[in-house]
Amino acid sequence: MVGRVPDEENGHVGVSRLRMFVLGVTRPLATVVLLVVAYYVLPSGRRLDHGDVWLLAVGLVLVTALLAWNVRRILRSRHPVAQGIQTLALVIPLFLLIFAYVYVVVGEDPPLNFSMPLTKTNALYFTVTVFSTVGFGDITPVTEGARVLVTIQMVCDLLVLGGVFQVVVTAVRRARAASPGAGQPDARPHRRG
Repeated sequence: MVGRVPDEENGHVGVSRLRMFVLGVTRPLATVVLLVVAYYVLPSGRRLDHGDVWLLAVGLVLVTALLAWNVRRILRSRHPVAQGIQTLALVIPLFLLIFAYVYVVVGEDPPLNFSMPLTKTNALYFTVTVFSTVGFGDITPVTEGARVLVTIQMVCDLLVLGGVFQVVVTAVRRARAASPGAGQPDARPHRRG
């Protein structure tokens, strides 16, 4: 029937809710899990030399490019909120894992650049404590190079916390405002019952 709202009996609403659950929860969760698994699987048995600063630079360029690409996807999405959640689930963990990986590589380089050897778990823990501004102090950079690297992370953290969230929220708002019927009441008759 024309003008009739699909009801749960014929499955349209149930399928739509399932799709939104998958888009809004399952897919971002799977993205985070895959990124963390890739971080732990990625080999790290190499030492960093002064020419390998490109590792961090390439990683940050990758994060920036993924953010830009995903903002375009948000603006074109039928489900901008779900796409915004997916973008945050990709960009922020990837950003943190890139720093953690660099810390692992730097942590393997004698003399000891941090107050303790950095395993992948220690490096991830340290990265998250710096990102969250908690900084327990149990792991600290002890060389000038490590301190510079951590300072770069702190500055980038501020950009991510202030900038990435703002860019994603703004894109979601613009996409929602541009969608057909945005801000207009639903003219379809509703079933009571």
